[in-house]
Amino acid sequence: MTRKQKRLLLRIIVATILFISGKVFSVQEPIEIGIFLVCYTVVGWDIIWKAITNILHGQVFDENFLMTIATLGALILGEYSEGVAVMLFYQVGEWFQSYAVSKSRKSIASLMDIRPDYANIEQDGKLIQVDPDEVPIGSSIIVKPGERIPLDGTIIKGSSSLDTSALTGESMPREALPGMDVISGCINQTGILTIRTTKEFGESTVAKILDLVENASDKKGKTENFITRFARYYTPAVVFAALVLALLPPLITGQDFGTWVYRALTFLVISCPCALVISIPLSFFGGIGGASKIGVLVKGSNYLESLASAETVVFDKTGTLTKGAFAVSELHPVNVQKERLLELAAYAEDYSTHPISLSIKKAYGKKINSNRISSVQEIPGHGVCAVIDGKSVLAGNAKLMEKENIRYTDSSTIGTVIYLACDRKYLGCIVIEDELKPDAQKAVDLLKDEGIRKTVMLTGDSDAVGKKVANRLGLDQAYTELLPADKVERVEELLAQKSEKGKLLFVGDGINDAPVLARADVGIAMGGLGSDAAIEAADVVLMTDEPSKIASVMKIARKTLRIANQNIIFALGIKFIVLILGAFGYANMWAAVFADVGVSVIAILNAIRAMRVRKFVFVEE
Repeated sequence: MTRKQKRLLLRIIVATILFISGKVFSVQEPIEIGIFLVCYTVVGWDIIWKAITNILHGQVFDENFLMTIATLGALILGEYSEGVAVMLFYQVGEWFQSYAVSKSRKSIASLMDIRPDYANIEQDGKLIQVDPDEVPIGSSIIVKPGERIPLDGTIIKGSSSLDTSALTGESMPREALPGMDVISGCINQTGILTIRTTKEFGESTVAKILDLVENASDKKGKTENFITRFARYYTPAVVFAALVLALLPPLITGQDFGTWVYRALTFLVISCPCALVISIPLSFFGGIGGASKIGVLVKGSNYLESLASAETVVFDKTGTLTKGAFAVSELHPVNVQKERLLELAAYAEDYSTHPISLSIKKAYGKKINSNRISSVQEIPGHGVCAVIDGKSVLAGNAKLMEKENIRYTDSSTIGTVIYLACDRKYLGCIVIEDELKPDAQKAVDLLKDEGIRKTVMLTGDSDAVGKKVANRLGLDQAYTELLPADKVERVEELLAQKSEKGKLLFVGDGINDAPVLARADVGIAMGGLGSDAAIEAADVVLMTDEPSKIASVMKIARKTLRIANQNIIFALGIKFIVLILGAFGYANMWAAVFADVGVSVIAILNAIRAMRVRKFVFVEE
C-alpha cells in the first residue's frame, strides 16, 4: 500500500468515526451539524480542491465537480448525513480503485524490477559501482552472484546459471558459459561472470523493454477510446439534465423547489461515470499485465482487441516454427550399424565448422580422437574424402557418389542428404533438417482449438522442404521460395480474404520480417530473450520464443475484452435504471451511492480478473 493510499485510508477511518458520532448525537442539532461538517471536511477537502483547480484550468465537468456540487447541495438543503455519506462512500470507492490499480500494476511493475541499479567495473584492483549509463561499449564488467546483469554483452570469463523469469516467465534457470551472449535484466545466480559490454545502456535489451512497457497504456483500443469520448460528452450532458430537473418541474407544476433540487443532486451522484472511467482501462491494463506473466509483451490495448478478433495466423518458418538450426533427423545404414555410420560421418566432418558438419558431430555426441584421422581432402561442391583408421571414407552429396562411380541408393527424403562410402563400398546416408520447435505442433493445434480459421506458412525455403513442414504441422496453406517482397504480397492477398471484423496475425523472428510484421493487423515476434529487431518491429513479443504462447495471449485478450464489455453493460444498465428512478423520486441519495460507488467497486473487482492467469491453462493444456 502506498503512502497516499495509507493517508486516504486514515482519513476514511477518522471520517467514519465522526459520521457514527454525528448519528449518535443526532438529538442535539448544533452538535450533529458541527460533527458532520468536520467529517465532511476531513474526508472531502481534496475532492473540493480538485474540482476548483480543474475549473480554473478549464476542465469543469468531471467526477470531482459532480461530487462537490451534489454533496454541497445536500448540505445546503439540510441533508447533512446523506451529503457526508455520499462523500465518504465516494472516497471509499476512490481508495478501493487506487488499491486495485496498484495491484494490477504489480505484474508489470515486477518487470520494472529488471532495471539495474549499478554496474561493477574494476579500477586499481578494486570493484566500484557506477551507473549503467556511464559504461561505454567494450568495457569489462563484473557480475557477482545475486546481482542483475546491467548491460548486454558477451561472457569472457566465468560460468553460472541465469534467472530469466522477469523477462520470459520461465522458472528454469539458463546456463551461462564463456563466449555466450547475455542480456541485461537477467539475475546471475551462482558464479562470478566477467562480461564485455556490446551495447550502451540506452540501447540495451532492458532499456527497450522498459520503454515498451511504460508506453503500453498510450495505445488505446476502440473500447477505451469509446469510453474516453463517452465521458467527455456524457458528464456535461448529465449536469445540464440535472439543472433542467431542478428548475423545470417546479416552474411548470409549482411544486417545491427543494424536492426537485434534491432529486437533481441525487441524479448527479448516480450519473458519476467512475465505474466506466476506471474499470475499462483497468481491464486492459490487467490483460497486458496478465500477458507479461507468461512472458508475452503486448504494446497496447489496441493489440489486445485485435488478438481477440484473430481469424488468420501467418507464420514465418525458419526461427518461428523451426529452430533455424540443422539436426540429424534420419539414419539409413546399408550393411552397417547406425552407430558406425554416424561415427564415420562425424570423423570425416571433424575439420569443418559448417552447420551441417556441426549437426553430425552433435548427433554423434562423443569426443573425436584426431589421431584416427590420417588425412582430409575437401572436394568443392561435392563433399570430403578422409582417411580414418587407414580406410578411405567419402562423405558428401549424390554428385560425390557419381563422381567416384560408387553405386548408391538415391534418397527421396526431403532435407539435406549426406551419402557415405568406405573403401568404395556404399554404407548409407544421413538426413539433416532444420528442427521443428518442440511446441510448434502444439501451437498450431491450440490455435485451431481457439477458432482460428486459417493457418498459413510463408518461407523462402524450397517447395519440398516448406510443404513437408506444413504437412507435418497440419497447416492449411504454405507459400514457398518467397523473397521478402513476395511475403508482403502474400499477406496482402490473405488480408483481402479475411472477414471485415477478422484480424490477421503474422508471426516472425523479427529480424528479416519487419515489412510483413508492420503490414499485418498484429505483428508477433519471437523475442529470443530480447532480440532488438523483434522488440522494435512487432506489436507483440514472445520473450520465450514459444509459438504456443500465441494461443495463450489470445485467450487473455478475449477474456479481457469480455470483462470490459461486461463492465460497460453492467455500469450503464444499473445507472440508467437508477437515474430514471431518481428523476421520479423513487431513489434517494443512498441508492445513488450504490449506483456510483457500489457499481464502481463491482466493476473494479470484475476488471481485476483480467490479471489472473493460470499458467498451466496456457502452457500445459
